[in-house]
Formats: sequence, structure tokens, C-alpha cells
Amino acid sequence: QVQLVESGGGLVQAGDSLRLSCAVSGRTVSSFNMGWFRQGSGKEREFVAAIGLSGGSTYYADSVKGRFTISRDNGKNTVYLQMNSLKPEDTADYYCAAALRWLALSSREYAYWGQGTQVTVSS
Repeated sequence: QVQLVESGGGLVQAGDSLRLSCAVSGRTVSSFNMGWFRQGSGKEREFVAAIGLSGGSTYYADSVKGRFTISRDNGKNTVYLQMNSLKPEDTADYYCAAALRWLALSSREYAYWGQGTQVTVSS
């Protein structure tokens, strides 16, 4: 059984940084292309970033490009999302997810999901 557990969320001020982690168990993370999504209050879940099997390929939503960095450590079975220059509009629950396909931009293409971690950015 594949499980994903996010951590690292919290309350920060605009301009601050946070690093989210996603620990994968039940199957080696190198089997999956990984993605981060977020869902703000009253909003639909949206794609944030994705990373390929080896980490050599990454893709970002325009809204976070240049501020967020997705990475992975297959040896630790963990995926990260480094978030810099945070803005109030980044406030959301952040989810990591695992997909077999590259490049998966739709949440429907992800087979496994974590429970989410909350990020709140105050102005």
C-alpha cells in the first residue's frame, strides 16, 4: 500500500520561505513521477509543480515559476517543495501526489495522494 505524508506547512509572513516534504512509503518513490498541488479555500485544486522519475525533468505552474523549486531524494524516498518569496495568494492546503505518467498536469492523472499540509501566508 502506497502512502504519502506531507509535512512542513505553517504560518509565515509574505516574503518568507518554507520547505514542504513528502515522504513516500510502500513503494520506492523512484517508481513515480511526483507532483505538488494546492487548494485554497473555496477554490479548485490546482497544479503547482511536477518532477520526473530521476529528478532531471521539472515543470511549474506560471504562478510559482521562479519562486518554487521541486526536488526529490530517491534514496530517502522523499520529495520536496522549496517555496521562496511567499505571497498571501499562496495560502492553501498543499498536497503531494504520485503518477506513473510524465508529464501529468491534471489531478485525475495521479494515483496516490497525501493528506495535505496547510500553508498560510500573512500580508
